[in-house]
Amino acid sequence: MTPMEILGILFLLLALYCGIDPFKHSAISGFPDFKAYIVDMPPKELIPTVRDKENLLQKSEIKFLNQVQGPESIAFDPLGRGPYTGVADGRVIFWDGENWKDFAYTSSNRSELCNPKPSLLSYLPNEHICGRPLGLRFDKKTGDLYIADAYLGLFKVGPEGGLATPLTTEAEGMPLRFTNDLDIDDEGNVYFTDSSTVYQRRNFMQLVFSSEDSGRLLKYNPHTKETTVLMRNVQFPNGVSLSKDGSFLVFCEGCKGRLRKYWLKGEKAGTSEVFAILPGFPDNVRTNKDGEFWVAIHCHRSMYSNILAVYPKVRTFLLKLPIPTKIQYLLQIGGKLHAVVVKYSPDGKLLQILEDSEGKVVRAVSEVEEKDGKLWIGSVLMSFIAVYDLA
Repeated sequence: MTPMEILGILFLLLALYCGIDPFKHSAISGFPDFKAYIVDMPPKELIPTVRDKENLLQKSEIKFLNQVQGPESIAFDPLGRGPYTGVADGRVIFWDGENWKDFAYTSSNRSELCNPKPSLLSYLPNEHICGRPLGLRFDKKTGDLYIADAYLGLFKVGPEGGLATPLTTEAEGMPLRFTNDLDIDDEGNVYFTDSSTVYQRRNFMQLVFSSEDSGRLLKYNPHTKETTVLMRNVQFPNGVSLSKDGSFLVFCEGCKGRLRKYWLKGEKAGTSEVFAILPGFPDNVRTNKDGEFWVAIHCHRSMYSNILAVYPKVRTFLLKLPIPTKIQYLLQIGGKLHAVVVKYSPDGKLLQILEDSEGKVVRAVSEVEEKDGKLWIGSVLMSFIAVYDLA
């Protein structure tokens, strides 16, 4: 047998191995109905190229190390107390100035399954049982805390905390499958996102790989108890935040890497438009006292992720290779975790960018809450809260 024949046989065996994936090593081995969708990426010339060469986020203070597991969202109550945050074991906890204390939870079915575990990934198998609070917002008038639980839906709990009350679990007959973030207007209406009707949070990587478009922007009316769909067919809608005057909201389109504006008042009410093209892929967005928007960027765009976005067949082929999900994920984000925070004006102009491009201090960021001249930075992937002094 010639060397070329041996090489050909080895190639065929490799192709067969990749096609069958007998040891189920591929990132989509447990998802027989997986389908990759094309992403309508913005033109290259519109993507911001400015960088924080000083890596200013490395000056952040790391607080509560190993005291909070996966603090996705950061909130302060109407009296300024806190922070409050949701953690991986399903609780909402708050800092009383000296210690973390239990405040609320969304699941009444808590047991030893929800006890503290050694790593964030250890919680994933039981999140649907224990609950997983993501977006948090206080109603400034009533002091009630509204909670977007990834698995269980939209909840509300009073100022004293305890077991939260479910508000809605479906819209137009379609269950909420990945409730993600929310905001509340002056009339008590809750605007929130359902990131996917196909994938749950514990499979968020497969949602990223797929870029499927079943995500929705929703509104819950507390007076009629009705949940309506404002926008549908969105690829991974995530953070949502109202403008200072309440005339519009912006929400993050995770797969496309942009902020979208949805008009609530005026001649354009009920319509949407692109608000800003982001330098990476966003998580949550929060409005500060000046009406500016802080956006947590999960990672910068990479050439690899841009190519796969527009070639779903190539993406599917690569995902079928016996390469673990973690490695596929690192390829998507450029090889390592890194944090990016950007601020936009009320009319969508980029005002500021802060980074830890090396992931030395702030390795990942899910949300940025500005309070008293400081940025409180949460991350669903980390076990701490970072605080950056804007001064």
